Amino acid sequence: MTIAELARFDGEEGRAAYVAVSGVIYDVSTSQRWKDGDHEGAHRAGRDLTEELKSAPHVRAVIECFPVVGKIENPHSQKQKSTPKIPLLSIIIIAFVVLLMIATYMI
Repeated sequence: MTIAELARFDGEEGRAAYVAVSGVIYDVSTSQRWKDGDHEGAHRAGRDLTEELKSAPHVRAVIECFPVVGKIENPHSQKQKSTPKIPLLSIIIIAFVVLLMIATYMI
């Protein structure tokens, strides 16, 4: 799930409330402390709370008790997956074959 997709799970108007911490997405919908996607005025659902939890009054283990529903996708990794890379040796071989074909037809 991307950060943009996570934002749709804000806990408002009956929607599920998800939060992300260190790339892991947790479902906090059943918690009374996350009513309507708001955690006691300090945090909002539908966001990555990794940095915010560093200054939270409780330990990170509290959030890790909630069900895991996914992971945050790295947008850079998708671009790398969809762009195949041609090794340099392959390019050299193809260029050599093309030059050889041109030389053969010119003689």
